[in-house]
Amino acid sequence: MYTFTKTLSDTSFEEAVTRTREALSAKGFGILTEIDVKKTMKVKLNADLEDYMILGACNPAMAYKAIEIEPRVGAMLPCNVIVRSIGDRTVEVSAIDPVASMSAISNPELHAVAGEVAHLLRSVVQAI
Repeated sequence: MYTFTKTLSDTSFEEAVTRTREALSAKGFGILTEIDVKKTMKVKLNADLEDYMILGACNPAMAYKAIEIEPRVGAMLPCNVIVRSIGDRTVEVSAIDPVASMSAISNPELHAVAGEVAHLLRSVVQAI
């Protein structure tokens, strides 16, 4: 698996996005980017898609550590978290597992930081 995932039942998409933002904030993450994939696909391709939001989350202290260790790691930041409708009042939240994504970089120090971030993101998803 390359994500930490949780399915929310009897929850609106908007409520799931709010809960995700709050859980991220509680663990020290801010949102650097926000992509409304549904809207983008409609505008660019005239394609219909269920509600789908990508939140680019960043924990500044962890990002700073990672960049100090491996300056080019910024190409793999921020940590993406998706919130997507998968049915009537059912929403799935998935956060990238940074251990999986950082495995492409051969640096044990960076892998330790990725493990710390993974722990935080796993707890974010569980808290939603």
